[in-house]
Amino acid sequence: MDHVRLGGSGLKVSRACLGTMNFGTGPGVGGCEEAEAIRVIDAFLDAGNNFIDTADIYHAGEAERIVGKALRGRRDSVVVATKAFGPQGPGPNDRGLSRAHLTRALEASLRRLGTDYIDLYQCHQWDPETPVEETMATLDGFVRSGKVRYLGCSNFTAPQIVEAQWAAERVGGTRMVSLQPQYSLLARLIEAEILPACERHGLGVVTYAPLGGGVLAGRYRRGVAPGPDSRMSSLLEMSSPAADRWAGEMLSERSHGIADEVAGVAAELGVTPVEVAIAWVAARPGVTSVVIGPRDLGQYERNAAGFALGLPAELAARLEEVSRPAHRPVTGASF
Repeated sequence: MDHVRLGGSGLKVSRACLGTMNFGTGPGVGGCEEAEAIRVIDAFLDAGNNFIDTADIYHAGEAERIVGKALRGRRDSVVVATKAFGPQGPGPNDRGLSRAHLTRALEASLRRLGTDYIDLYQCHQWDPETPVEETMATLDGFVRSGKVRYLGCSNFTAPQIVEAQWAAERVGGTRMVSLQPQYSLLARLIEAEILPACERHGLGVVTYAPLGGGVLAGRYRRGVAPGPDSRMSSLLEMSSPAADRWAGEMLSERSHGIADEVAGVAAELGVTPVEVAIAWVAARPGVTSVVIGPRDLGQYERNAAGFALGLPAELAARLEEVSRPAHRPVTGASF
């Protein structure tokens, strides 16, 4: 397994990053039992990978707790990333990127993970209600205390990346080293401004949702309602405009057309559509690591195979052509 530097830092991470949004059975989309999640983590690490991503909102903190349990006795060999922003209670200061919320959120994540430090602490999304200088000064304090080693962000726009890096300089603080954006054959808008901003400001790019919510894996068909246990069905039942909008984009005619081409390429190569979709993202310029989010060991093994697949140039060109970005972005919730 290849390991690469994360942005302008000296931290080395595997090209595959294990996402844990599906770990746990608490509130959230999908989910698997603890024992199955630990089997996935064991297989991932045994394959030589070292990068695990979670968040405090995944299944109400259960995902963090599972990761912490699985890493007992081998914590120092793993790069653990988690994220903060989402609601952790009913109060007005129980969410966001304020000093008040981030300080409590960090301590809670450390307890659930059973560790005294987090390798990569990420802002899960931009907070328009908190001065960015307050956020960056607070995060710098975490680094200086030894409780956090590197800083990152998720779902930031190009201007927000620039603002955060400039704010870190203004307060004499620690700059971010990574961005976690959505990126797949269905969602390529980061290529226009976000990837260049990351390169200019020293951020590694750790992409998520390479399968487009399962559409590129062939789990959904035109004119057929998503199955009751599917991710799309769960999103559509959330009564959230953002979730409805994202699911609608993922299930559009354009998305189905791209999925058909992925299936065709997979058939020519004798592999699965999952492998093709992940191989395409992993080979893209500017991508450091790709987050995969398996729900069980079988899904992990199918995802992992994508990192070993090299797409022939002519087939990659076909995928490039059919997936050229639409005029408006595919938007989504914070994963």
